[in-house]
Amino acid sequence: MLDLKMYINGEWADAQSGKTREIVNPANGEVIARAAEGDAADARHAIEVAREAFDGGEWAELPAAQRARFLFAIADKLEERAEELARLETLDNGKPLRESRFDVADAAACFRYYAGLATKPDGQTYPVADPMQAMVVREPVGVCGLIVPWNYPLLMSVWKIAPALAAGNTIVFKPSEVTPVTAAKLFEIIEEVGIPKGVANMVMGAGPTVGNELAESHLVDKVSFTGGTVTGRSIMKAAAGNIKKISLELGGKSPNIVFADADFETAVDYALFAIFANQGQVCSAGSRLLLEESIHDRFVERLVERARTIRVGAGDNPATEMGPLVSQAHMEKVLRYIEIGKQEGARLVCGGSRLTENGLDKGYFVEPTIFVDTAPEMRIVREEIFGPVLAVQKFKDEAEAIKLANGTAYGLAGGVFTGDGAKALRVIKKLRAGITWINSYHPTYNEAPWGGYKQSGIGRGLGTFGYDEFTEVKQININLQVEPVGWFEN
Repeated sequence: MLDLKMYINGEWADAQSGKTREIVNPANGEVIARAAEGDAADARHAIEVAREAFDGGEWAELPAAQRARFLFAIADKLEERAEELARLETLDNGKPLRESRFDVADAAACFRYYAGLATKPDGQTYPVADPMQAMVVREPVGVCGLIVPWNYPLLMSVWKIAPALAAGNTIVFKPSEVTPVTAAKLFEIIEEVGIPKGVANMVMGAGPTVGNELAESHLVDKVSFTGGTVTGRSIMKAAAGNIKKISLELGGKSPNIVFADADFETAVDYALFAIFANQGQVCSAGSRLLLEESIHDRFVERLVERARTIRVGAGDNPATEMGPLVSQAHMEKVLRYIEIGKQEGARLVCGGSRLTENGLDKGYFVEPTIFVDTAPEMRIVREEIFGPVLAVQKFKDEAEAIKLANGTAYGLAGGVFTGDGAKALRVIKKLRAGITWINSYHPTYNEAPWGGYKQSGIGRGLGTFGYDEFTEVKQININLQVEPVGWFEN
């Protein structure tokens, strides 16, 4: 049984209230940890500490090369403890161990990327009328509240923590209350490498208490949130109090478009990967499959054939290809959506039920599920289910494919499969989405921006764009001829 504490001002602490929360293994319902259940008071304390640390300047004014050394050291420690962290991630979140191992490796690479970026040239100089010299520099925003979801507990944490620290900010980090285990282990590493006290703080607890305090506090300069669109709206409202900067990476209902001239087996393979990887609990999942009508029936037949062979089980079983959903509450939500799909008149051709046989009865397992004969107005087509549920749509031509693809309030991701390169680029350019693929789906790179259009969010993470989100831009104008301006005669 793990005992998880918060990390504030370089010290491990229980919640001021003394409350704890049980953390459950979604594969069998067993309690694996007890975590401190912080509230607004704990968040306020951490914010005050982070404010004092930033205003003191020890971290922000540290030479970038020295900040980079800390981040490189964290990356080294992540690699040293990679197998331990991967197993804890699977135990806490449920995802197959092979996915957890990839996430840990990517987390280490992310720290290395931002450690390197911290020392690279930035800013601008530009010619203006003599005798002036002008320049632009980037400076840290200040105190940053970082809030992450439960679907990629370690990796999403690093996506925010690494650029925020690289840029010289101090942070108050809130992991998901459902999956705090690997975040706590990351902060053990942060302590071990010696990052100064008060620079990196972690408060566990629920979004409506801890998260809301981060969004409302006038001592916080920026809040970066990844999660649902409903919560994103509430953060925008709360952040208005001191006009703090916000980055929001929200929901998606992303289209995966397959034309008749696509490589058939490749498109089928990626269609499965797009929706059933990480149990469909991916904001950018290809949860809408748009098929050209001439291949629709054959494609669905092959898709169902392969979906039925996906091995569902506990994530620590090497044979498992798809694990449990993260919690009982989330499983029940997904199952409700499946019932809604049936009631709306969509035809269920695969899955649709909770799995309870072969020792899965104590976990939160749902079959890979596929609906056809859907209509654009159906809730299973419009709303983010965040589970292994695929809605198939049919189109006649390129124009209809684009119309259906963009017929959503979201705009996070999208894919196009075709053997025609010109058509692929035409369609991709017309998709109102921030992350797109051609003849592929899901690859993510630390070097590339992550974020969406419309109600999928504001701002971008990762890449240089993600680093810029944690900086302020300052204009500096220097007079090279110091003498009176002579504007007034007397």
